[in-house]
Amino acid sequence: MKYLIAITRSIVGILFIFSGLVKANDPLGLSYKMQEFFEVWNFHWLDNFTLAFSIIMIVFEIVAGVAVLLGWRMRLFSWLLLLLIIFFTFLTGYAYLSGKVRECGCFGDCIPLTAGQSFTKDLVLLVMILFLFAVRDQITPVLKPVQSMAVLVLSTILSFAFQWQVLVHLPSVDCLPYRVHNNILDKMKPPPGAIPDSTVITMVYEKGGKQLEFDASHFPADFNDSYKFVKRYDKLIRKGNNEAAIKDFILLTGDGADTTQAVLEAKGYKLFAFIKDQDHIPHNAEHFGLTIASAMARHVPVLLITGAYDDLSTWTRQQGLDSLLTVVKCDATAIKTAARSLDKPTFYLLKNATILKKWSYADAVAALPSIAELSDQTTK
Repeated sequence: MKYLIAITRSIVGILFIFSGLVKANDPLGLSYKMQEFFEVWNFHWLDNFTLAFSIIMIVFEIVAGVAVLLGWRMRLFSWLLLLLIIFFTFLTGYAYLSGKVRECGCFGDCIPLTAGQSFTKDLVLLVMILFLFAVRDQITPVLKPVQSMAVLVLSTILSFAFQWQVLVHLPSVDCLPYRVHNNILDKMKPPPGAIPDSTVITMVYEKGGKQLEFDASHFPADFNDSYKFVKRYDKLIRKGNNEAAIKDFILLTGDGADTTQAVLEAKGYKLFAFIKDQDHIPHNAEHFGLTIASAMARHVPVLLITGAYDDLSTWTRQQGLDSLLTVVKCDATAIKTAARSLDKPTFYLLKNATILKKWSYADAVAALPSIAELSDQTTK
């Protein structure tokens, strides 16, 4: 029994720490996933709190995993773990059974799991935590109380510090389709050898107060005028993988013209500045101005990609930059995916459609030497 407890405790503790660390690499990603759940449940008023929820949940997940490995105050942490896994199982179960949320974000974007896989994982963890809960009085601490407390305090501080670091400076490990060296145009196409969804046209008829479904090859033997047509739809038989990694990156001009292909197919270097909304416009920002000026000095086109087109266009006119910068509209979801920084703009340096480097606004100064090294690119 002692060995079974030790093995179970190790697995649970390591899994919680690993899961927390993967999420800590991109707390904004978990925040957006929470918003997705809240939108499904019409809890829109909670959207402004999702980042705080995300940060606190990640810290607790890591600290709880450390506490389990240390065997510290298991009467308390066994209850907390049980409540947490019940909550996670409810979320993944809802996502799997309802089909309204495709991925639960359990291991972030680095290890994407389907809703079904996440639900299965949480069910297994629930069984293991229930076992630990039942034998919690048999678990003895590995370290002395003062030492355990010191480790837990240090884990808490490091968890908060790491999340703050990635929120300001972009994720340490980039697992998104917009990672450096990726070609955006290639990522907008389905992967080679992709299998499309398999569907069948399904008819819905009503007879005797009941709705019946069948396809063209399985009509009822007694089909006649007593069957009243209701609707037809494409029923999914087998899910394929014919989806592009980047699906919603569309750049629109002020009059709504799609300029995505023209921008990405243009030869040479270009600088993208992703600006989410009017709250992220860098008013009187020295670093922003230096980065933009450095690019323009090398004749590198600069595009401001935003969900707040009117506000940003007004700002460029006020700054006298409207003839030098190009403002384009983009879907807010695409910008959230591409610009994983809490700070104001996120910069991309591209050659053709390939991402060469990325910087958060806090690291804009680091962009200057890279831009200065570029060969002069006289506009035509």
